[in-house]
Amino acid sequence: MSTQELATPCPVDVDQAEAALVEHYPRLVRIAYLVLPPALGRNRRVLTAHSVVQRSLPRRRTTGDDGAMPGQRRPEDAVDPGYAYVRVRVLRQALEAALPLKRKAWPKRAQLPPLLPQVWGLRLFPRAGGADELALDQRLSALSGPARAAYVLRGLERQGDAEVRRVLAAAGVEDPKAALAEADSIETMHALLESPEFDPCSLQARPTDLMRRRQHGKAALAALAAAVVCGALLGLPGGGWGPDGAAAPSYARNPVSEAALDPVNLRRVAPAAWQRSARTDFSVWPARGGLVDDRALLRRALAVWARPGATVQASATPGTPPGPPMGPPQLLFAGEVDQARVVLFHDGLRAVRYAEPKDGTAGAVLDFARTDGADTASAAALVVGRTHANVRYLTAPWVREVSARDLLQPLAGARPVERDAHGVTSPLLSPVAPSQCREWDVLEVRDGSATRTLTDLGELAPARLTSGPPSTPADLTGAGVTARAEWARTACLLPMVRAKGVRSVNSWRFAEQELPGATGTAGTAAWLCTRAETWRGTGGMALAQFQAPPARAGAVVAKAEESPVCGAREPRVLAGGLWQAPGGQWYMLAAGSPQVTSVAVSGGVTGGVDGGRLLAVPVPGKPGKQVELTGRLEDGTKISSLR
Repeated sequence: MSTQELATPCPVDVDQAEAALVEHYPRLVRIAYLVLPPALGRNRRVLTAHSVVQRSLPRRRTTGDDGAMPGQRRPEDAVDPGYAYVRVRVLRQALEAALPLKRKAWPKRAQLPPLLPQVWGLRLFPRAGGADELALDQRLSALSGPARAAYVLRGLERQGDAEVRRVLAAAGVEDPKAALAEADSIETMHALLESPEFDPCSLQARPTDLMRRRQHGKAALAALAAAVVCGALLGLPGGGWGPDGAAAPSYARNPVSEAALDPVNLRRVAPAAWQRSARTDFSVWPARGGLVDDRALLRRALAVWARPGATVQASATPGTPPGPPMGPPQLLFAGEVDQARVVLFHDGLRAVRYAEPKDGTAGAVLDFARTDGADTASAAALVVGRTHANVRYLTAPWVREVSARDLLQPLAGARPVERDAHGVTSPLLSPVAPSQCREWDVLEVRDGSATRTLTDLGELAPARLTSGPPSTPADLTGAGVTARAEWARTACLLPMVRAKGVRSVNSWRFAEQELPGATGTAGTAAWLCTRAETWRGTGGMALAQFQAPPARAGAVVAKAEESPVCGAREPRVLAGGLWQAPGGQWYMLAAGSPQVTSVAVSGGVTGGVDGGRLLAVPVPGKPGKQVELTGRLEDGTKISSLR
């Protein structure tokens, strides 16, 4: 057949397209869900997938110019023209949703949150799959949108490469051949695309953040009341708020507020105060830097803190109030870092960073981070400078030595890091910079008692990394090579807890399990629970991992937010997932922490073990049915698996 014949379009009318959409709706939504960028989050990804499909009907009869399929086709690529037309429109919108928003370009409809459907008060997401589905989802997330579309067309739609290239071109992909080549970079796991993990029509529902929803409701009522009051006052004779009114001008003349913004009143700690203090935290950091006496800079920094203008880029970690200081804050640092003038403050609750370019004040940056309750370990460093790919730290006065280590190389040694006279480190590669997670530099700081491991998670205060049981977490340098090897397979999961105000992350190996059909050390898998604690106390997250050899990274089998599991308050956990043996047999594996004495599974797979905390049950046939995993503690208390 000639190329001209393959390119011959056929007309598609609205009725034909609607019939195809209704008949194949679940499959079209699954295609949209798989192609949409995973960065949207599972809830918005589900709603956007349904919205994309529902917006794919043509407004009138079309001649095929807007993605209609050819009239003459090869037998192996035969497809209903109405379905083919709607599928191309679905692909085009899903690919547009992955495009970044640009200031000067008008956003496409697919790039905005969907107008319909809308769900209030619930979070919707597909049923969880096994370890293989999670691994495939992680691999797909690393691909570009066109490459995901190529993988889905080839695996889910069973299209040949020539047909895939033609469909991608119809969907607006500029280089279909490159998309196919990128899709070839991940292994073939096409059968998993049919699993419930990627079915946005069979959903689970959970409530949204109830406390935050209540707070937002109160804030909305307060804002409405303020708007009503302002409207009434603006309607008063004489122009409302007059010069003799009760309110102060926009820049308050309150003596206490003015004193807090006067550089003369900044608190400055003596360089040796930390050596005599009963506490070692940010409150005993001395004022350091080459610009600590630059009153003009300090005045600008305090003024922007109290009343940031429209051009200031301000950020705050969750739970951190961004308001002005209640009194004169403590000065930690003022100096030049890279191409900026930087000032660091501390007011007892927050660390505040102000930065402006050396050649002016346009584009000033203001960052807030909650740091109350800091101790020797968590007050060891603050981020003082950040560029596109590098980060610099200001270390505490009690830090004696600083080094860096690639967390993904457990056997590699640490390399020394230089500091200037003020305690500012040389630039380190930041894990926050966009990358393929091929290296993850952490900062190691040694004080008089221990060496702490800190990592940059995109916030002002770095997070501390530890390993071991929740009751006695240990620093990585003292935990041995095994702990570092486990962290090497865990590090690439840390982006899941970015920008959440994380104070520390602990990884705990709660069980080891001999894999069915395997012998020796190569057949042993590790079960880990990785928990992130926040500065505010709430909002913690726990991830259950299954680390089986020889995978480079652990597979997340469960995740829980706002749960005390794996923490000091509830140091126990039960988790499970599907695993495929080298011979092809599927097993339901599960493990519990040492307090668990029995494990049972029911539903699609049935089995159990008394007097033990490890479970391995063969799964008959193809996995996919829902299962329920439960256990019992030593005192007989029932425990459910982490979800």
